[in-house]
Amino acid sequence: MKKFLSYSLPSIGLEEIKAVNKVLKSGWLTMGPETKLFEQQFARYTGAKSAIVVNSCTGALHLSLLALGIGRGDEVITSVYTFAATINVIIQVGAKPVLVDIDKKTYNIDPSKIEAVITRKTRAIIPVHFAGQPCDQKKIAKIAKKNKLYIVEDAAHALGSEYQGKRIGTFGDTTCFSFYATKNITTGDGGAITTNNEKLADKIKTLRLHGFDKDAWKRYSDKGNWYYEIKDCGWKYNLTDLQSAIGICQLKKLDKLNAIRKKYALLYYHGLASIKGIELPFIDPNVKLNYHLYPILLTTYNRNKFITGMAQQGIGCSVHFIPAYLHPYYQKTLMIKAKSYPNAQWVYEREVSLPLYPKMKTEDVNYVIRTIKKVLQQ
Repeated sequence: MKKFLSYSLPSIGLEEIKAVNKVLKSGWLTMGPETKLFEQQFARYTGAKSAIVVNSCTGALHLSLLALGIGRGDEVITSVYTFAATINVIIQVGAKPVLVDIDKKTYNIDPSKIEAVITRKTRAIIPVHFAGQPCDQKKIAKIAKKNKLYIVEDAAHALGSEYQGKRIGTFGDTTCFSFYATKNITTGDGGAITTNNEKLADKIKTLRLHGFDKDAWKRYSDKGNWYYEIKDCGWKYNLTDLQSAIGICQLKKLDKLNAIRKKYALLYYHGLASIKGIELPFIDPNVKLNYHLYPILLTTYNRNKFITGMAQQGIGCSVHFIPAYLHPYYQKTLMIKAKSYPNAQWVYEREVSLPLYPKMKTEDVNYVIRTIKKVLQQ
């Protein structure tokens, strides 16, 4: 049997190791010059005026809602087909998550179903760009403007993706990214918030670090001053220089890494297109994908048996995501049921995410394709 092919692996090279070593020798490990540089470069890449790097995309979403003043008694609309963090942060600020079914082609929130759930309590929409596929931003923006709602993008999957020629990062009031180990770039763990609202950026920066009016660099560098004041009740959500050094190296490689992902995605497309019973990812002509995931739908095969069969042949697959209504906590607290979300249930029962990451080789992708055919025959 071939050596086990993981579902995902980070693309860390010698550059990252050298960058971390340099930071370790510098004596400045926490949020300092590397973090500032990473923020500048990340803002430039996404086209946003400001970027604030934080400890996770969860932290980014949480800070966004806090900075926008969303809290008890408010409602926030988001997709039922998302990771727990998207929903949890709404609950954590005291607001109520209002979950909407997805479009069966894109797996993103269905804009045609949003207005029906808007009430006088609705304050924001969190569109989730599933698998790097941008949501229908025009329709969502129109709804948000009409109803005076904030938009907080969950772009955990979407770094490097484009919508109508524009990179994800400036569409919402804030856009939240992830640098988790399986993402298109990683800092081990981490995230970022981009925004074109400088006043909002300042608020987020204050909330990111205990409510301090100065970060560590402004207090302890040779140009700093020890005195600080607490301007708000904040959190400990900052990224470190160790992580930022990795992020700087990764960001330089991002377009190249995404190009490799695209190459392998096309191999999958050509290798699997003729197989009956498999539905391949939808490609919207208005977007450019970063190919964070390669999700297929098994329309006539048992999904769970397929994943088991692939694992027996040395290939790891995953499922994105388990819809919110199947989790006991959300069933209990939000009183939601599967029958309200037929599209999400239909996709969930069939979806499989195939291995797709730059450290793979062409022969690995071809092996996955051959194995899929073999497992389906069995």
